[in-house]
Amino acid sequence: MTTKKQKGHVARNDAALTTKPKHTGNSIEAQRARLLEALEKGPLTTIEIRRDLDILMPAARIWDLRHRLGKNISMEWADQPTDGGRMHRVARYCLLPSAQSDLFAVLDSPFSPNSHHKTAHVI
Repeated sequence: MTTKKQKGHVARNDAALTTKPKHTGNSIEAQRARLLEALEKGPLTTIEIRRDLDILMPAARIWDLRHRLGKNISMEWADQPTDGGRMHRVARYCLLPSAQSDLFAVLDSPFSPNSHHKTAHVI
């Protein structure tokens, strides 16, 4: 959720702004933790990640979250102004439910063929 644009300022994303204090430092692990925590609160653009989370290479951290931690993150293109007022086409990232957790929910379903639930089969 973004706040209303104040005179002379670009609107800020609450998801990014409420994440800063907990994970400090510039290590990859700290950046991943900040980014993941912020994405759990809502979608973020490249500009918001750089500006508000102090992550200078957002695409690299998104790659880490997807490929090293198995997070399901979607991306769509968005037009957004920088603090300088220039419009840019940037990525907007959104954390989606994990495919693995969805898979386990399906496998544990009583309707799954591999289910451990005892059910009567009607022929």
